[in-house]
Amino acid sequence: MLAVAVIAGILFVWTLLSHRLSRWSITAPIAMMAAGIALTHGDDPPLHFDLDTNAFEHMVEVILALLLFVDAIEVPGGILGKEKSIVARLLGGALPLTLCAAFLTAVAFFPDQPGWILAVLATVVVPLDLAPTAGIVRDRRIPGRLREVLNVEGGLNDGVISPVFLLCIAASVEAHGTGTHYKDALLEALGAATWAIATGLVVGYAAGWLLRQSWSHGWIRSSAMRLGVLTVPVAAYTLSGALGGNGFIASFVAGVCFAPAARRLPENAVTMTDDLVTLMTIALWFLFGQIVNDEFWDGFQWSVILYALLAVTLVRMVPILLALIGTGMNLTDKLFLGWLGPRGVTSIVFGSLAVIDLPAREGDFIARVMTMTVMLSIVLHGLSSEPIGRFYERSGNARPAAATG
Repeated sequence: MLAVAVIAGILFVWTLLSHRLSRWSITAPIAMMAAGIALTHGDDPPLHFDLDTNAFEHMVEVILALLLFVDAIEVPGGILGKEKSIVARLLGGALPLTLCAAFLTAVAFFPDQPGWILAVLATVVVPLDLAPTAGIVRDRRIPGRLREVLNVEGGLNDGVISPVFLLCIAASVEAHGTGTHYKDALLEALGAATWAIATGLVVGYAAGWLLRQSWSHGWIRSSAMRLGVLTVPVAAYTLSGALGGNGFIASFVAGVCFAPAARRLPENAVTMTDDLVTLMTIALWFLFGQIVNDEFWDGFQWSVILYALLAVTLVRMVPILLALIGTGMNLTDKLFLGWLGPRGVTSIVFGSLAVIDLPAREGDFIARVMTMTVMLSIVLHGLSSEPIGRFYERSGNARPAAATG
């Protein structure tokens, strides 16, 4: 209980100073991570959490399931938004190239690791999480077109990578078992994905239709509506698991199917689910501080630092620049989209699941690289948010673009 009080107190202090701290780009994830590092450091720290329990595993799984659902329903203007061509290039072109670049870079830096482990690592360090730089998608100084593209990509990116991560985990686990049944492992993962998609479709469409009908006939209160929306990802996640499907994919698909109905419901219908996700992720950032201490208690490895630095910079930026060739977008905007690829909760959850599912040596390796990647991303992307906003404000592009966003 003391830990909960401490986390709540730190968050409350940050909220009191949030506007002033934003001038120095001190975001909530940066503040909570720094507090977690400080309060869980040392041989006898003030706070310590057991992160190897089933409770922690279930917590991170629920966080990701809710996050995927919220991301999917918050995508504006349809599944690809208004900038369909740009988003399609980012997801269909840049994302596969980024995964390949992350894998090949890992092969160069960690040649002693098995190929499937490096494939898992690539899926862990690539997913986007805009929460560490949430202010950037609401910053009116940034052209509206760029903010929308980022918002849509951020909402769909982790949902697209989730099945790839699960396939790589399944193959990697099999490689450390008999080593002869990759086909069975992959077929099992594909079967789980199929059940998940079917569950997400049914739950998402049915729940959306029922809530919309109830609202249009005046049968439901706004407060009850918020509770109803919260039950949708929970139902998709748990039902999919009961049927042998993957809850992450089911939650994401349910969000995509629920999104059209959500736009016809009250504006605050998703508020409770969104706030719950925010609160849980903020608590996770505090726990991430202990993960940093645990992983780097015995020092840092230059190969891990350099790989993580490339993972949050060139591994994304180069594929983005290649994918956007011929779009007519200027170089500054391309570099903006390439740079704004923060890593966060999705990477932490994927990394934690990899630690649970893989042998200790390989799991510890992925956890170490994931931790360094997320930590560098939080600092670099978080601290750069305000300077980027000021740059666009000085450039004179913000006013006309923001008006159309």
